[in-house]
Amino acid sequence: MPSHFRAEHVGSLLRPPDVLQARAAHAAGSLPLEQLRAAEDLAILEVLEKQIQLGLDVVTDGELRRGSWLTDMADAVDGFVSERVPLEWKGPGGVLEGSTAHAAGAKLRKARKMTGHEVPFLKKNARVPFKVTLPAPSNFMQISYKPGITEKFYPTHADLLKDLVEIVHDEVAWLVSEGVKYIQFDAPYYSHYLDPQRQEGMRQAGFDPYKELENAIAGDNAAMRGVQRGDVTFALHVCRGNSRSRWYAEGGYDLIAEKLFGLLEVDRFLLEYDTERSGGFEPLRLVPSGKSVVLGLITTKEPKLEAQDDLLRRIGEASKFVPLEYLALSPQCGFASVAAGNLLSVEEQWQKLALVVDTARKVWGAA
Repeated sequence: MPSHFRAEHVGSLLRPPDVLQARAAHAAGSLPLEQLRAAEDLAILEVLEKQIQLGLDVVTDGELRRGSWLTDMADAVDGFVSERVPLEWKGPGGVLEGSTAHAAGAKLRKARKMTGHEVPFLKKNARVPFKVTLPAPSNFMQISYKPGITEKFYPTHADLLKDLVEIVHDEVAWLVSEGVKYIQFDAPYYSHYLDPQRQEGMRQAGFDPYKELENAIAGDNAAMRGVQRGDVTFALHVCRGNSRSRWYAEGGYDLIAEKLFGLLEVDRFLLEYDTERSGGFEPLRLVPSGKSVVLGLITTKEPKLEAQDDLLRRIGEASKFVPLEYLALSPQCGFASVAAGNLLSVEEQWQKLALVVDTARKVWGAA
């Protein structure tokens, strides 16, 4: 039976300066991989201990070993090239720039496990429930399909998705075999289907956004099929972009809620709800009975601490559409979806997570 964790976070944490310096030195060829790993190990031990001290119900390694939330894909899979699909970022320093994902420029072939260098250390050192995050295969239909490059090897989005599903399915099956009890798919690119501007862009490029949405859901479902789920929690996180406190999509869940909530074969949805960009809670009425919703009410994009009374009120509002026993609380996204991190301090990050825990205990009691 999947767990009902009440206080958690999406996954990434701000990188300590020494980890960023070690990564830069390794990239420059002046620091051996084993020394980079040693710096990462030390930092991960520290963030694990801090999460445990705060009382979070489930912890992560902060994604401290990653360049961004999805770079493990290109790091572990041959066939990606340096070209990137541009995104129009909004917010602080908003600009048109490439995502951290690489374009597919050849047939994809998995060279190693994406999280093979992360999971053994977590299993040995977490001491409490932990989760492992993976980029959902559906993301890469949008961010790794670059005209003029990708169609030489994959004529359609669906062709690319087929190979991505096999790659991620292999990873999921391995994680389950390793005893990982919480697997989270990060899927911010579902926000392309809920944003009218993004939808129009798809149409102009010759794609039907609703058909693309259906294909995305089918692909993500296929990546979970055939594994022994048992007491493993499968979750999916949706946001509207998160890089240096910026975003790229806007709009409520209304346009995709019926299919997203009704068709995705996950146990738990982690949903961004920190600003008006996310719309209201009404679409949550379409979440099937028995599935959990983690309300991302606390923003990672700015340091100001939310008022707990406002959080309690909003949890109450959401409970009109999903029973309180199937709700939980988290920030809306990670603190460092890219290694440079959002525009707040490490101390402010921990204050936000302490607020998550304290508010969850007031609503649901002790874990």
